[in-house]
Amino acid sequence: MKITKEIEKLEKSAVKLTVTIAKEDVANNYNDTLKKYVKQVQIPGFRKGHVPANVLERKYGDAIKQEAAADLIDSSMNEIFADEAEKENRPLPYAQPVLKEMPVLDTTKDFVYTVTYDIFPKVEVKDFNGITIKEPQVTVGDKELEEELKGIQERNAVVIDKKDNEKVVKDDIVTINYSENDENGKEVEGSKREGFVFTVGSGENIYEIDDDIIGMKKGETKTLSKTYAADNKNEDLAGKTKNINVTVTQIKVRELPALDDDLAQDVNEKFKTLDDLKADIKKNLENAKERRVNEIKTNDLLTQLVEKNPFDIPGSMLQAELAGRWDMMAQQFQTTPADLERMVTASGQTKEDMLKGWTGDAEKMLKSRIIVDSLMRERNISVTPEEIEAEYQKIADNNGISVEEVKKHYADPRSKEYLIDEAKEQKLYKELFAQVKVTKGDKVAFADLFKQN
Repeated sequence: MKITKEIEKLEKSAVKLTVTIAKEDVANNYNDTLKKYVKQVQIPGFRKGHVPANVLERKYGDAIKQEAAADLIDSSMNEIFADEAEKENRPLPYAQPVLKEMPVLDTTKDFVYTVTYDIFPKVEVKDFNGITIKEPQVTVGDKELEEELKGIQERNAVVIDKKDNEKVVKDDIVTINYSENDENGKEVEGSKREGFVFTVGSGENIYEIDDDIIGMKKGETKTLSKTYAADNKNEDLAGKTKNINVTVTQIKVRELPALDDDLAQDVNEKFKTLDDLKADIKKNLENAKERRVNEIKTNDLLTQLVEKNPFDIPGSMLQAELAGRWDMMAQQFQTTPADLERMVTASGQTKEDMLKGWTGDAEKMLKSRIIVDSLMRERNISVTPEEIEAEYQKIADNNGISVEEVKKHYADPRSKEYLIDEAKEQKLYKELFAQVKVTKGDKVAFADLFKQN
């Protein structure tokens, strides 16, 4: 097929493609389509396959021309986009070309059509001047180790009933029955709840009665009168006085295990002593710190690169990202996207408002991703089999498992491809950090490190 094409760049990484197909190919394509109809169509008065072409043209001429035109468009676009030379001008997977106007097919003339579509943005990242990355200074010390050990104790605690004459104290696990009374002492309809369980001091109860039930015993009933501050975060309580009838039906206490070699062995048989467990916790905390610090540095670098190298992203790319986030949110709520929209509407919001709120973050993420992809192609970043073996070993060391176990986890081609892509990115970041200024940032507590955006 003899094709000529003209590509015009538009805003936001869109293009206009104008294609001209020689009239000889137009006529041949039309004749092929006509022959197909001759073989297939059955008209009263003619045997199947023996309908004269001129009869078909009189009866179905417009439809045959429309089909021939559509076939010319499809086949010519497939031929154009199969050409490696047009790799950069191929439409995005989720950006189908839009036909400006369906042209009329005339077998005596060249066939010309125009489509517009989005392509992957072409970005040249040149400006690294003035980029300074501040690396948070974080120390993993005894405090962090003690908090982890406390968590292990709590996860391995035994919950036992307190004696009937023992009183409720902070951190006890209590079971209560409660209801709210109106000003006449009558129970407020719908407020009764039986068998409610919570930990005293956690605040995980509607009426904030943690301190009020301290000192109560099993089987004891009290009517509590509480006045709540006007700025209470719960609108149903703010500025109001509530009378709550409470009965304690059960009191339990967590009995923490001793921090000793036995606990370490209960956590994992690979630990022989408490010191073994502590060493493993320290190593995991250091690894978590390193990963988080690198993540913060990388986000800071990408943010500055996006600011210094501005470009627009295609509208279809942004819409696809927002749609993906919406679908993911539906999965998290274990519902369908349509039902999620109904839930959001019922809460007084709209899907459009939520998507609008996500747009800034989505644009930043997409631009960062595009810059990374562009730099990886420009610098021809790759990893060797030896470097992947080193990654396997690193993962094994960080998780206390064998290299064989790690390889088994990445045996699936898609999982291994993910590992390779991650290794390539880290290799790129290492190069980029060598090009910019990295300075010591503020001292940050380990726990606060994970609160930063």
